[in-house]
Formats: sequence, C-alpha cells, structure tokens
Amino acid sequence: MSDHKRATAFWLVLLAAAGTFALTMGTRQTMGLFLSPLNTATGLGLASISLAFAFGQLWWGLTQPFAGAMADKVGAGRVLLVGALLVAIGTFITPYMTTTAGLIFAIGVLSAGGAGMAGPAVLMAATTRLIPPEKRGLATGIVNAGGSFGQFVMAPIAAALIIGVGWASAMQVMGLLVLLCLPAALLLRGNSAQAAPAGQKVLGTREAIREALRNPSYLLLGAGFFVCGFHVAFLATHLPGVVASCGLPTQWAGWSLAMIGLFNIVGSVAMGWAVGRWRMKSLLSLVYATRALAVLVFLFAPKTGPVLLVFAAVMGLTFLSTVPPTAGLVAKFFGPSNMATLFGIVMLTHQVGGFLGAWLGGKVFEATGSYDWIWYIDIVLAVGAALVHLPIREAHLPLSARAARA
Repeated sequence: MSDHKRATAFWLVLLAAAGTFALTMGTRQTMGLFLSPLNTATGLGLASISLAFAFGQLWWGLTQPFAGAMADKVGAGRVLLVGALLVAIGTFITPYMTTTAGLIFAIGVLSAGGAGMAGPAVLMAATTRLIPPEKRGLATGIVNAGGSFGQFVMAPIAAALIIGVGWASAMQVMGLLVLLCLPAALLLRGNSAQAAPAGQKVLGTREAIREALRNPSYLLLGAGFFVCGFHVAFLATHLPGVVASCGLPTQWAGWSLAMIGLFNIVGSVAMGWAVGRWRMKSLLSLVYATRALAVLVFLFAPKTGPVLLVFAAVMGLTFLSTVPPTAGLVAKFFGPSNMATLFGIVMLTHQVGGFLGAWLGGKVFEATGSYDWIWYIDIVLAVGAALVHLPIREAHLPLSARAARA
C-alpha cells in the first residue's frame, strides 16, 4: 500500500470513529437543555426526570464491558450500527413519554445504552485495531476529542432548534442526526480474531477478563480511572452550583462549561501526541497531580469570573485527557484482541466514580451548605490517583498471553 493510501485510510478511520463519538456524545450532552421543557410538559417534577438522566449515566457505563465483548466477538461495525439506532430511537420517542418509567426507558435505557454501545470502549478498540501501533496514541486522542467537539457543536444546534421548532421536534431532529454516523459502521467493522497477530491464539472473553483481573497494573489503572470519573462527573453536574455559591452571575457558569469543553479538545489531542513520546503511566500521574494542584489553588484564590475561567481551562485540559493513555495502556498490557472488553471494564469503573461524584456533590452541599468538603475529597483522590500509577509496569503483553503464541 502506498503512503498516500495509508494516510487516506488513517484519516478515514479517525473521521469515522471521532464522528461517531461526536454525534452520540454530543446528543447525550445536550439532553440537559430539555430537562426543564420535559418537566413543564409532563409535570413529573425535576427529581423524577433527573432520575432518568442519572440512570442513564450509570447504564452508559454498565453497557461498556458487554458492548466491548460483543464487538470483540461479532465485530465493532455491527455493535456500532445497533448502538446508533438505539440512540436515535430512544431520543426520538422521548417526547411521547409521560411517566417516569417511560423516561427511564427512553433516556436511561435506549439512548444511554445505545451511546454506550457506540461509545469509547468499542470506538477506541476499533481504532487501535485499524491504526499502526506508532500512531495509536495520536489516533485515540483525536477520537476522544471528537466527543467534546460534538458537545461544542451539537449544544448550539439543539438550542437553536428548541427556539425554532419547539423542544419536542428539536429532540426528534437530534435523534435523526445521530443516524449520520451509520456509514462509520462499515469502515470500523472487524473483530478480535482479525486483530490478533499471525500465529497468536486469541483468548476467549472470560479468559481475557480473568487474565486482566490478575494483573496488578490493570487494577491500579482501573482505580485511577475511578477517580477520573468522580472528578469529571462532579464538575459536569455541580460547576453551575459552584459558580452560584461564589456569588457570580449565571452566565459565568455557561462560559466555564464552554471553556472546559473547548480545552478538553486541546488536552485530548495534546495527550494523544504525548502518548507516543513519554511513558503513559507518567503522563497519567502528571494529569492527576495537576488536577489536585489546580483545585488547591482555586480554593485559596479570589472567586472572580476570570479566575473561574482560568480554572475551567486547566480542568478542561485534564478533563478527559486521561482516556488516550488509559486506552493505550490496556492495549499495551493485553494487545488489541480483547481491547473492547477490557477497556469497557475500565470505563465501568469510571462511571461508578462518576455516579459517586455527582451524588456526593449534592449530598455534601445539602449537609454543609458548601462544596468545600467535596473539593477536599477530590484533592485527596487526585493525589492518590497520581501515586497509584507509579507502580504500574508498562510492559507489553503479560506472560500467559505471550505463551499463547505459537
């Protein structure tokens, strides 16, 4: 294959994976705009509607390992196809739901489950399988940035549609837009057997999971990603409340969220570039240490608008820049064959941390009238995450996987 054809294939794979993530994640991240209209239309109350959204967060994480196992067995393309269709259907039928159970089914099961099937575990694995090893770091960074770019683009589109055609029609249009990623399923097809090097035995799903859970480095990686989920979900859920508690106008909350999204794109791509040049475990330790230091400085800094924007920019740089090196380490530990399954399990730990970050943020504020204690917890967890990555052995394949070759 000529260099030109290789370059074309490389960018087509990235366009397919990043574009899919942009459409599915972008649609999910705009759902907050529909919370108030849903409440007005159904009269169910914010608590009931929020339950559907919260269930979706957890369900998105729970689907990752199973979607990964399906992709490793039957191929990523088929899983992505079903996932995109489920997101579209769930989003399209949401305006017809008038009960809490109906909203949980449409938003929390169909949409969130579909987004999980077409989410990071499957997309990162498909990209890793189709991209040469020396370019995988940059590739996963670009794919990861696709999710933030989707949020950056889809949120204004959703807002304009709500104003122009009403919230119900706007939500259905958003569901139909997800179908634009269906052609990507053709480009990203393939399974774990095709990913294995010639002559290497492909471990079964159960054997691969058993192998991973006996690997201390894999367990430490999952512990760190749990902290990432705690931090990300707390910020995504409670940053507007933090802004309000600082006595700043509401618009600063919107600008801060925009800064996080914008700088997350920068951080993801930069981390993808750095993965090919430095140890991934060291990069992860640096990211978590930076978070801890930034939060500590923010606690003692004057709570002005510009300070908040700088803080949001730093948080954006570290927001999901953990994904490329985390995915890279999973691939380095076990190879690309069972990548979707094993990265899916790590993503599940991320979402469990996210559930706790979002929930504890509200509980701590209710109990104390301040977010200070949750910030203290965040600092301790970030320091812990920086430390647990240091003992990770950044070796290639574990002994039993190497012994399976022949």
